[in-house]
Amino acid sequence: MPELYQVTHRVIPPLARAIWRPTVEGLDRVPPTGPVIVASNHLSFADSLVIPIVAPRQVVFLAKKSYFTGSGVKGALSRAWFTGMGMIPVDRDDQKAALASLDLALEVLGRGGAFGIYPEGTRSRDGRLYRGRTGVAHLALTSGAPVVPVGLAGTENLQPVGARLPRLVRVTVRFGEPLRFEGRYDDVPPGLARRRVTDEVMEAIAALSGQERADAYNERPADPLSP
Repeated sequence: MPELYQVTHRVIPPLARAIWRPTVEGLDRVPPTGPVIVASNHLSFADSLVIPIVAPRQVVFLAKKSYFTGSGVKGALSRAWFTGMGMIPVDRDDQKAALASLDLALEVLGRGGAFGIYPEGTRSRDGRLYRGRTGVAHLALTSGAPVVPVGLAGTENLQPVGARLPRLVRVTVRFGEPLRFEGRYDDVPPGLARRRVTDEVMEAIAALSGQERADAYNERPADPLSP
């Protein structure tokens, strides 16, 4: 709903920036128009709020379906926020829905939009930067869209697990130079091309975030209620 986004984005981001005063670097590196993939490290539930708040254009993220289906005042506020910011609901426990999420992302990019993705797959619980999954490369190589790497710092302290309300903490968002892959891997086997693109994206994210690297994939916790 573009109209709802325009209303929401005129009110909430300026208010949030005034309260939290995040440090933001490299906004001019985000292409103002055309398809772009915004690929970030992932430290907190709040990351999908912070990036849209500071970005110079709408960035669409996938969000857990439960954020759109809650009841009462809290559920209504959550639904209004995620809908207003243009988030797309997805059932993370449905394998078919998870696979279809890449098609949803390609639809956003096909419309000339900006799509946000966390190559690690789920948030880091120990602060390290984990190995990237190749979905980001699939999107980049299929759509031809550039990838803008993002390094977040401090968002893990913004609303820790179990905290009911956000806290006033220092948050830094660094946008890197766009990475362009179109035509660079035409002669490379598809699987290897996706791996190389993903590794290049993760190298750029690491340089922006300053995190220690983990030579492993980050797995979701067994507890289905864990964010």
